[in-house]
Amino acid sequence: MSRSSSSPTIAVLLPCYNEAATIEKVVRDFQQALPEATVYVFDNNSNDGTGEIAEKAGAVVFTEKRQGKGFVVESMFEQVEADCYLMADGDDTYPAKRAREMIAPVLDGTADMVVGRRIARDRDAAYRRFHVFGNWLVCKLINVIFGANLGDIMSGYRAFSREVALNLPIMAYGFDIETEMTVQALYRKWVIEEVDIIYGERPEGSESKLSTFRDGFRVLFRILNLFRSYKPLTFFGGMGILFFVMAIATGTVVYLTEWSPGTAWRTALIVMAATLVAMSLIAASIGLIVQLVNFRFLELDSVLRRHRRRMEKTQASRTDKEQS
Repeated sequence: MSRSSSSPTIAVLLPCYNEAATIEKVVRDFQQALPEATVYVFDNNSNDGTGEIAEKAGAVVFTEKRQGKGFVVESMFEQVEADCYLMADGDDTYPAKRAREMIAPVLDGTADMVVGRRIARDRDAAYRRFHVFGNWLVCKLINVIFGANLGDIMSGYRAFSREVALNLPIMAYGFDIETEMTVQALYRKWVIEEVDIIYGERPEGSESKLSTFRDGFRVLFRILNLFRSYKPLTFFGGMGILFFVMAIATGTVVYLTEWSPGTAWRTALIVMAATLVAMSLIAASIGLIVQLVNFRFLELDSVLRRHRRRMEKTQASRTDKEQS
């Protein structure tokens, strides 16, 4: 797909798995909301004719044989080139009429990623019982760990720039992909804006693919992994402090307790206190080393992104000259 400095290209990305009941309406709604955009449907092994229905509705259809939303998002980034991307779901829960408002900050250059902050018209119908608590918990953890102030971490309605698509690594392959996209953006200091949207309930005949507890634990485990990877000094430093406090407590017990001669408990507690001190130092050292490595990678990433922007500007300038 060719890019033009005067008319930015827009791609609507719809990951789908068995969404035959809604995909035609979703495609047509986005075509009406953004007539200048190309709608792409990524069919993830549907067995209900989702891909065929989307193609008849006018969408460009790709097939992703690896099961999982993360694989689909990775395939989207690999196969679709545009200046601005708008990602939604094929279940008709995200309002296409807000599409232009979603992409405006990206096209204006005021945001790298825009997230549709979900507000349910009927919370009981749109969310399962534990989803509200799970979303709140995940959002609270991310905000505390990364010093952010976001209202919806797990929304699947997102607009983002070409730079984000080129530089966002994909390591999650399930429904924890939205959490990882948010964390990666926060880690790279990309600007994230939120737009309030009405989150609708699924129509009759459309079923959610989410498992409340399985996917919930997967998201929490993903947050723990990302915390360890992207905030290593805080993670391992916290462990070091915990071990040191435990060592002090153990040593205090040894010092203040009167022991009978020859007891093995005193020796065991002394060994434990010394071991905890050693573990504390090791944890703090690991955190410091990984933090330094991460810092160097961020420096390299910044340099590579700057060179890529220069190359793109040079290429765009050459294209404009050839066209003129």
